[in-house]
Amino acid sequence: MSTYYYSKTHECFRLEDGEAVVSITPYAVEQLGEVTYVQLPEVGKHFALGEAFGEVESVKTVSELYAPISGTVKAVNSSLDDAPEQLNEDPLSQGWLIRLSADKLEELDDCLDQAEYQAYLDQLA
Repeated sequence: MSTYYYSKTHECFRLEDGEAVVSITPYAVEQLGEVTYVQLPEVGKHFALGEAFGEVESVKTVSELYAPISGTVKAVNSSLDDAPEQLNEDPLSQGWLIRLSADKLEELDDCLDQAEYQAYLDQLA
């Protein structure tokens, strides 16, 4: 089972081969409703922690996506272009968004673990 790191803006990632595989959380998917479009950045673009890297459009709203860790985009999930509903069906696996080279691993200390993220969600309720 993979370890996920979470942000208060509802992005999350797991480390895989030195890269952060970035997704949105199941909570974010639930809040968005049916996803209709995903805008992702180009490979090679660098993002700082907290910087907007794309957008998710749903039947309810448009939400920006924020980098949960600093890094350079190594890959984007281009299958979301034709099938954005993958975000609704499986946000942590099929619905991954981007892969970042995690170039500031010390930022992991600023991320929430699963228990901390759940406590944060409990405060929102």
